[in-house]
Amino acid sequence: MSITRKSILIILLILVADQALKILIKTHMTLYQQIPFFGNWGILHFVENNGMAFGMALPGSLGKILLTSFRILAVVAIGLYLRHLIRLKAHTGLIISLSMVMAGAFGNIIDSVFYGLIFSSSSPVQAATMFPEGGGYASLMQGKVVDMFYFPLIKGNYPDWFRGGSSFIFFRPVFNIADSSISVAVAIILFNQRRFFRHVESKPETT
Repeated sequence: MSITRKSILIILLILVADQALKILIKTHMTLYQQIPFFGNWGILHFVENNGMAFGMALPGSLGKILLTSFRILAVVAIGLYLRHLIRLKAHTGLIISLSMVMAGAFGNIIDSVFYGLIFSSSSPVQAATMFPEGGGYASLMQGKVVDMFYFPLIKGNYPDWFRGGSSFIFFRPVFNIADSSISVAVAIILFNQRRFFRHVESKPETT
């Protein structure tokens, strides 16, 4: 299988897995519902956010539009760079990693752009409906990103002299498959940057 086909296959597999799980969570769980799947260390915890990975956000509807527009531009830029690397016959690991980044970014774009149109609003007492008769809960590009993975691996309290002995949880952020794909890919690139980029600039681009 050519590297181009591998890249496309990886992107499609991540997108299908990400969207399938999000739709399942959105239509079968109520907002903030929790389902343990790894004791108390791994929990399916349905939350929605208006912005970036791990629940971060930009305020207001304008911030939402700006963030989604930036994501779209980023995916286009990644796609062009990915094509460039394939033509250069760059390291397979780099191409696969960038494919994972692109898939993750595109997965969250789908939520932001379309989920407000195709789903009813989720609430703590009722799961959402797909393609509701009265229309969705928001306009185009105003959808919320669905997150569900929560790993509170360590729970405890700070010392009294630090933050007054308040409680802490590690790892607190809730995330999805798309977030994971981006994070894992970036980590792979950082740990292998010397190997991945060693010959990229020295190879002439073929047409």
